[in-house]
Amino acid sequence: MTNKPKDWVFSDPRLKEMKQDYNAYTKEDFNVWKILFERQIVNLPNAASKAYLDGIEEINFTADKIADFADVNRKLAKSTGWAIQVVPGLIDDDLFFGLMNNKRFCSSTWLRKMEQLDYLEEPDMFHDAFAHMPMLTNQPYVDFLEKLSGIALKHIENKWAIELLSRIYWFTIEFGLIRENGELRIYGAGILSSAGETKYSLSDEPAHYDYDVKRIMNTPYWKDKFQDKYFVIESYEQLYESLPEIEAVLEEMLAEAAQN
Repeated sequence: MTNKPKDWVFSDPRLKEMKQDYNAYTKEDFNVWKILFERQIVNLPNAASKAYLDGIEEINFTADKIADFADVNRKLAKSTGWAIQVVPGLIDDDLFFGLMNNKRFCSSTWLRKMEQLDYLEEPDMFHDAFAHMPMLTNQPYVDFLEKLSGIALKHIENKWAIELLSRIYWFTIEFGLIRENGELRIYGAGILSSAGETKYSLSDEPAHYDYDVKRIMNTPYWKDKFQDKYFVIESYEQLYESLPEIEAVLEEMLAEAAQN
């Protein structure tokens, strides 16, 4: 992987030319978006990170209009230079990290059905758009994403390395908390798209730990229930500045695994 040019991913045959067909959205799609948006947005003014709240205002998501990726891309081009890459759903790790290493965030275009409002096994467009895209306006956050993906590509053939880096991604990008003005706030997309976990993650019920690279990489995560622990950063710059430590701890843990 390291011998490939940085932009190899754009010519990969697995990445089909996909676009958002906005005219294909049905009345049910618009209703689902509206219900999910209105149900969650009321929880966020005193729960979400300022970066998220600023981002959703900058991108201008509303309840009455499903996210338009062309519009999102125009706004991101002016702020951080990132863009949305349409994908069919979950994709191979090398494509996922390869795209982010080229400042492209993956998103599906399909929305859950009305009977799926509360639970999905696979993230849909509401999660990808509402929860992830506003944070793409924050420069240190996207710089962290880009460089973390570069580290993953160096080790893409090593499943244990990808598992360890996935724990970093999970406990930051998906389920991360930040301390702002002495209060816990949410920036992780997995929490931002869940009304239940928004309330739970900020309560006294789960454990809250300071951001700790080694501890995170030694912590497996759950996909089918709320986390029992969350890691708290002090700033998005802290995430970016932790990249050398992530590389060092990764090499250390890979060396330990090779000896056993």
